[in-house]
Amino acid sequence: MTLWRTFVSGLVTLIVIVGLAADARAETTRTDLARQSTLEDVLRRGTLRVGFSTFVPWAMQAKDGQFIGFEIDVARRLAQDMGVKPEFVPTKWDGIIPALLTGKFDIIIGGMGIRPQRNLKVNFSIPYEFTGMAIVAHKDKAAGLKTLADFNRPEVVVAVRLGTTAQEAAENFLPKATIKPFSDEAQAVQELLSGRAHAMISSAPLPRLQAAAHPDKLFLPLGDTDFTREPIGFAVRKGDPDFLNFLDNWVRVTSALGWLDARFAYWFNTEDWKPLVE
Repeated sequence: MTLWRTFVSGLVTLIVIVGLAADARAETTRTDLARQSTLEDVLRRGTLRVGFSTFVPWAMQAKDGQFIGFEIDVARRLAQDMGVKPEFVPTKWDGIIPALLTGKFDIIIGGMGIRPQRNLKVNFSIPYEFTGMAIVAHKDKAAGLKTLADFNRPEVVVAVRLGTTAQEAAENFLPKATIKPFSDEAQAVQELLSGRAHAMISSAPLPRLQAAAHPDKLFLPLGDTDFTREPIGFAVRKGDPDFLNFLDNWVRVTSALGWLDARFAYWFNTEDWKPLVE
């Protein structure tokens, strides 16, 4: 019995030691992950590097050279709540995810729709806003076209911005149409205004703004109606739960306060900001 008790006692001691060692390793792993977090890098550096591309009214360059827009407001508020300064890094949309992955900035705040294909490369926060696609058309070129089905013909040319969910929506809803992607939003708009395209698909409210700015040339075949609805989230590099946790809770708090809805309403439901860019 004495030998048996000695054996059992030794086994229990071994289990305790192994358990303590496992706990120590787990704690070390958690500490290492926290140190490697982008959140910790941002706090140490004192700046939040924000990758974005220009989309009206998400992000635009004002007459004084400063960037303004809904996403710029969001980035500034996020940085303020982190106690750091925002650093804006303008980036071509079709290369914005690779730029994030190579560390050119810490986060994408650019009206990026949460899509499964993108989620394979980056992590998304919970949505902080929702948007939809709308269509604006050339009065002469698209005369008589009133429904999406009317635009779904090979002879119909639809301008979109390359690599955006607008391009994906055009390809999904108008598979028979001729889709012309452009790397810059202004180029797509010019293609439509010049009559080289029948229509342009873009996230709201750009189609409405363009139709209002050029009533002699453009119209809204579907009225002021979006034909899709998609969630918008912050995009960050994979393997960073601390940063993602902070962003998710930031969205919850600012949404509860009504701040996000108020800023969205200003940029998307009014044109009070237009004198700043015209």
